[in-house]
Amino acid sequence: MSKIKVLIVVKTYPTLSGEYDELVCTAGFCEDGSWIRLYPIPYRKLKSDNQYEKWQWIEIDAVRNKKDFRKESFRPISINVDLQLGDKIGTANDWSQRREIALRNVKYDLDSLISEAKDPTVGTSLAVLKPKQVIDFIWEEEEREWNQQTLNKIYARQTQGNLFEEQEETRKLFKVVKKLPYKFSYVFTTEDCKERKLMIEDWELGMLYWNCLEKSNGNEFVACQKVKEKYFDYMVNKRDLYFFLGTTKKFHNVAPNPFIIIGTFYPPRIDENQLSLF
Repeated sequence: MSKIKVLIVVKTYPTLSGEYDELVCTAGFCEDGSWIRLYPIPYRKLKSDNQYEKWQWIEIDAVRNKKDFRKESFRPISINVDLQLGDKIGTANDWSQRREIALRNVKYDLDSLISEAKDPTVGTSLAVLKPKQVIDFIWEEEEREWNQQTLNKIYARQTQGNLFEEQEETRKLFKVVKKLPYKFSYVFTTEDCKERKLMIEDWELGMLYWNCLEKSNGNEFVACQKVKEKYFDYMVNKRDLYFFLGTTKKFHNVAPNPFIIIGTFYPPRIDENQLSLF
């Protein structure tokens, strides 16, 4: 058993799991600055005092995930995750502490990063990427409901398990998160000068969409425009935007580009003289 200290910087939007109901891919930095992926974690099932936030240190008992060939992948010792919450890293002094941790190893060329991912001696599956130019932020409609067979399996298992439970709170079915009806992506270039489109799977974006939908009285177009206001008008035009990238296990070795955007980092813009102070 090994206790690992991790600064959480990524929480992806939940996905369904036939075995665990709902899972969140969590990623962050170890104390030495290296990346680590923690999976599986049933985040919304964690006790309230175990629900970590972004930019918060946690300590967790975890080991290398032998079912995942990606070198950064670790799994909790138990699915009943027991962890300790630590300090939060704030945004004081133009996000100086966050910059110091997040920007130690920034990639500028996506072609080179993909080559690293495909090279079995390197196998990079998590990285920080600085886009050269962000051209657009777009959304595309997709399936509005989760796979019904998976949902049936989840609720059947819950019902079967609860037949043997005695406490009222344990008899309540866990309601999985709503599926996002849109796929959101950035269109951008890096130093390789190729135009790319990468999907964003950040939990923050998903929650922003649902909040905007509620405030717009169910108008989906207005909600998507509001999301774009933050992710493009604000992050691109007014901040210094970086992407947290991750590969998917299924496509790591087979897709021409196995990376997706699993989070964003958008500190204030500062000039080089200011940056040298950090």
